[in-house]
Amino acid sequence: MPAYLNPTELHNALTIRDLSNPNDGPHAMQPLLHDVLRGLREQWDVPQRLIRHSPLVSVSDNYDRLGFSPADVTRDQRYSRYVSPTVMLRSHTSASIPSLLRSLDPVRPIDELWAIPGLVYRRDAIDRTHVGTPHQVDLWRVSSLRVLDSSHLQEMVSSLVNAVLPDAEWRAVRAVHPYTREGLQVDVRMDDEWLELAECGLMAPQLFLDAGLDPGQWSGLALGMGLDRALMLRKGIPDIRLLRSADPRIRQQMVDLAPWKSVSCMPSISRDISIVVAADMDAELLGDRVRMALDDRAEDLESVELLALTAHDELPPAARDRLQILPGQANALIRLVLRPLGPTMTDPEANQLRDDVYLALHEGPVLELIASGA
Repeated sequence: MPAYLNPTELHNALTIRDLSNPNDGPHAMQPLLHDVLRGLREQWDVPQRLIRHSPLVSVSDNYDRLGFSPADVTRDQRYSRYVSPTVMLRSHTSASIPSLLRSLDPVRPIDELWAIPGLVYRRDAIDRTHVGTPHQVDLWRVSSLRVLDSSHLQEMVSSLVNAVLPDAEWRAVRAVHPYTREGLQVDVRMDDEWLELAECGLMAPQLFLDAGLDPGQWSGLALGMGLDRALMLRKGIPDIRLLRSADPRIRQQMVDLAPWKSVSCMPSISRDISIVVAADMDAELLGDRVRMALDDRAEDLESVELLALTAHDELPPAARDRLQILPGQANALIRLVLRPLGPTMTDPEANQLRDDVYLALHEGPVLELIASGA
């Protein structure tokens, strides 16, 4: 049976602060976005529109009208957040593009840049660089006045990289997206390692056709960038949780683009758990279930790592008996790394958090709890 967000889950998702929006208070993500738009404004003398749409979108706009295959795994309810059969929390800010294209007047000439920032909603792993509600910005230049081609795309990428990471070395490698042609992934070189910054391409003609526009007269550029990753690279921030920390020492560093200065953090605490889960479990699903179970306390987790996943039939008979595991299930070995950004966590508190995660994930009848009194 399909699983949809309940009212509490939907309310919690819609009340998460959008760090890119100045209406919710200042944050370093805002001057970063400003620098990106200023660079493109200096590169191109075209009007810019900053667009903020509701994160509730139609499934058609999020997937179908952007060319995603009906069989695409990203549509699976294990990874996307559905509100109903036809409505979902957007999984990318590109979901605004079909409605924007439909709103265009076919006979009114334009050449403008659309900037669409905001939160997107995914089921994702828990580690230093991933969160279930990351920020994204889509930058699309749409024109009926000139033919936009790969040379304009190169200008766009160059301006973006220079705004986010001035003087950084970058490269563009081929990538495939359902709504672009000549797609590229943009990587930047940081500490002798190539890291993905953005993805882009020329707008696919089908996008215009679906909106009732003649692709012979219209053309465009599409680029999407994760704002959390970009900000972390710009400031040298090592942990994505720091972007939302309430610690005054950290919070005061999150209002501008000055380099990150390390704040003394507590030592990490590790707890390994062995549990029974569905055989198709993965790190993204684990991360999402942990976030839902712990709510605000999930911020104390630096990472949830799936160390091993062993199917029922691959386990020794003694292990199957001990776990009372069933066909179609698997034994998962998971490592929890706890490192609160605030006060020190005591061992009893760590044990209780470990047990709460265990109970949220474990699908077997045999319990192994360690907290006092459990």
